[in-house]
Amino acid sequence: MRKVLRFLGSMRLAIILMALLALACIAGSIFPQGLGLEQYAARYSERGAALLVGLGLDDVFHAWWFLALTVCLCGNLLFCNLRRLPQLLKRSKDAADPAQRGQATVTVEGVSDPETVFARLRMPKPVDTTDEEGRPLRFSVRSRVGLWGAWVCHLGVVLLVVGFALGQITMEQYTVYGVPGEIKQLGNTDCFVQIHDFRVDRAEDGFVEQYTASLTVFEAPEGQAAQSEELVASVNHPGSAFGYKFYQNSTGDAARITVRKDGETVQEGWICAGESVQLLETPLWLQLQSVLWEETEGERIPQSYAYLIYVGEKLYTMDLQPEGGTIPDFAPYEVSLSRGQSYTLLQVKRDRFAPLAFVGGLITLLGMLLAFYFQTQKLWAVRQEDGSWTLYGQNRKGGVLFAERVRAAAETGKEDEA
Repeated sequence: MRKVLRFLGSMRLAIILMALLALACIAGSIFPQGLGLEQYAARYSERGAALLVGLGLDDVFHAWWFLALTVCLCGNLLFCNLRRLPQLLKRSKDAADPAQRGQATVTVEGVSDPETVFARLRMPKPVDTTDEEGRPLRFSVRSRVGLWGAWVCHLGVVLLVVGFALGQITMEQYTVYGVPGEIKQLGNTDCFVQIHDFRVDRAEDGFVEQYTASLTVFEAPEGQAAQSEELVASVNHPGSAFGYKFYQNSTGDAARITVRKDGETVQEGWICAGESVQLLETPLWLQLQSVLWEETEGERIPQSYAYLIYVGEKLYTMDLQPEGGTIPDFAPYEVSLSRGQSYTLLQVKRDRFAPLAFVGGLITLLGMLLAFYFQTQKLWAVRQEDGSWTLYGQNRKGGVLFAERVRAAAETGKEDEA
């Protein structure tokens, strides 16, 4: 039983669990998440799709085995920390006890003024006591906090894993796309996004440098007054509002579709490339393929619109409609595409546990800082019968460098006396 408990709180099990979680995250990035069985079958065959869905690889971060691995890793690290806590408390207490000074890693004899050496090494004020033989003893210890480095690092990893896992499980994700002037709802939430402007910045050679969207986000909970926040989202520079992060993801062509009958407008709206719109009560569907542009003095002007027409799910025809023209296949309706422009596609996410993961990351870095840069150092001096002092030092992790510093400080003291 003791061996089982020791294994459950061991770093070996922690490494195994972290490796499995890393593989799960890789799988979640390789396989598209949240698609239907038919879509997976089109990509990986029916047998592959069934296997993928059966293993939960279609929704990795919500799969029961991912949750189980996360719980096991957190339990392992917590158990490891709790098991080591009493021993660590004892080590920290013993480090300040002159009677528990341990084996020295450096020894310097014939020192006449140990106080100078303590000062040169920036050791805390030494404690005066006696050793086991009754000789005067001066003892000092520095950086006991370094003993807690690994423990603090483990605690940070626990918070980091918990924050990441809970964030992935509870994360809200939405896709919003549209042209300036449109207002879009975030799923079924109380939030709405108004697109004020979308700008595509290009270099002199015509290559795109940046996409930038200016937005206003409204939150209008039922029975409460609406609140709004303005933001700007660009590539690699997301905006924030009401706990949501807005990422500028992509762009594409869009056009204004107008349907008239007997000179009156009966249907109007925006259509983005790849979208289809049904023409009123007819069985006809119009799909915008792309906008064909012409560069004039650095300005992109729409020239024509590539479109497809479907009857139900069957392709009927495809053609180009010039700017200002109409599509001749919808009599008695007059259908036209116009005002071609670029639309913005935004990825919107809300991760309520991101602060917990961030705090976990900071604590992990703090633990690493304590472990690597705050090494516990002990220095004590014992007075000999001839009146001189013998210096003893101890530094387990950086013994060689510490020994050189102690000897250098002692030699400098002897030169000053001479």
